[in-house]
Amino acid sequence: MAYPASYKYTKEHEWIEVDGAKGTVGITDYAQNSLGDIVFVDLPKVGDKVEAGKIFGSVESVKAVSDLYAPASGTVTAVNEELANAPEKINADANKTWMLKLDLDGAQSDGLLSAADYEKFISEETGH
Repeated sequence: MAYPASYKYTKEHEWIEVDGAKGTVGITDYAQNSLGDIVFVDLPKVGDKVEAGKIFGSVESVKAVSDLYAPASGTVTAVNEELANAPEKINADANKTWMLKLDLDGAQSDGLLSAADYEKFISEETGH
């Protein structure tokens, strides 16, 4: 699976697409594949603040519940409401299924991985 080069990635398997002072956040294809069938997503509300590296919600699959970690700090401006009734959209296309949109607090790319670095991280983590 190719990871979009325009995104930045975390070692907790979230992605962010930054457009100026705005960010769009989701989980990676590797994460959804590891989780299996996603049955529930718990996300913050519009207006909530999220902090880089801190938990902002969770995703529940048939296997486990996993925390979601913010790749950047900011204020939530939108939540993907479709995921409340159709969390399986993440399994169908994790790279295009966003969870939140943020107004970012300043520059946010510190500590985030490029697509190539993320792929290398996964291969080191899985041994493939």
